[in-house]
Amino acid sequence: MRIFVDAMGGDNAPQAPVEGCIEALRKYPDLEITLAGVLSEVEPLLKECDDVRGRITLLDAPEVITNNEHPMMGVRTKKNSATVIGMLQVRNGEAEGFVSAGSTGATLAGGMLRLGRIPGIDRPALAPLLPDGKRGSLLIDCGANVDCKPDYLVQFGLMGSAYMKGVMGLSDPRVGLINIGAEAEKGNALVKETYPLMEKAPYRFVGNVEARDLLSDTADVLVCDGFSGNLVLKFMEGVAGTLMKIIKTELVADTRSKIGALIAKPAFKRVKKAMDYSEVGGAPLLGVQGAVVKAHGSSNGHAFACAIGQCVKMISGKVPQIIEEGLSALTAE
Repeated sequence: MRIFVDAMGGDNAPQAPVEGCIEALRKYPDLEITLAGVLSEVEPLLKECDDVRGRITLLDAPEVITNNEHPMMGVRTKKNSATVIGMLQVRNGEAEGFVSAGSTGATLAGGMLRLGRIPGIDRPALAPLLPDGKRGSLLIDCGANVDCKPDYLVQFGLMGSAYMKGVMGLSDPRVGLINIGAEAEKGNALVKETYPLMEKAPYRFVGNVEARDLLSDTADVLVCDGFSGNLVLKFMEGVAGTLMKIIKTELVADTRSKIGALIAKPAFKRVKKAMDYSEVGGAPLLGVQGAVVKAHGSSNGHAFACAIGQCVKMISGKVPQIIEEGLSALTAE
């Protein structure tokens, strides 16, 4: 299995992507990686990885699409960027997957323009796993499609279900529609029109899910438009970070708290890991013809390795193929 990795994307590039590649290669003995970026910056970072160096192919990609430029323009003009080269390699069968912590817009544009959508999919979607201390729930979409039509949301449910089957190993994932109430008649025009269409879709639709129930194991796939999904994701990240800060402050507030914190330290470490977004890795871009994972922009080496692992599971689980099969059933309805 070969995965194409963008070495220049993210806040901690190229250090984090290179460290992530090394960690992933040590974990997955059958994995090979094409590592693309500015060679003068990437090559010196590979000095301490003789055990896996033979499974890394370096590729010069001198152009970088930044967050400060228009994604579509960047993909069209910077043909020597890792994003463009990587998507083309996946399309041509030279690699089976693509991972980047760079511009989300460029990853989305590259997936649509250079890799291509799965026939019948109207809009690819970004779908991160929300950590809940268990296996997590898939949130789709989280920002790729701000304005949506009912058909898009129905397809999001299909793609999310395919991911949870192929990657998380669920035989019959539950798909829920994020709404302001559990009743079918509640919500705005978009969700009201979507609800009856999801009831007829070829997956297990469990109805509306309110925001307070997103982490209560009500559904395995949480469907919404990209505007709502991005608000949910960013708010949850903020709440998690704030809670950890409050807990740390209170644990050292007095002697009794310090003693209790020392005793409970192993449990706190487990909680932190269970709720840590870096353990998830990133968000898969579902609906394109290949396995694409957008890692968090702030990823460190371990988080990037988790994103590569996520891509490995997408490939092994044949997620794009499951989406195609499900789309055929959806079209037949």
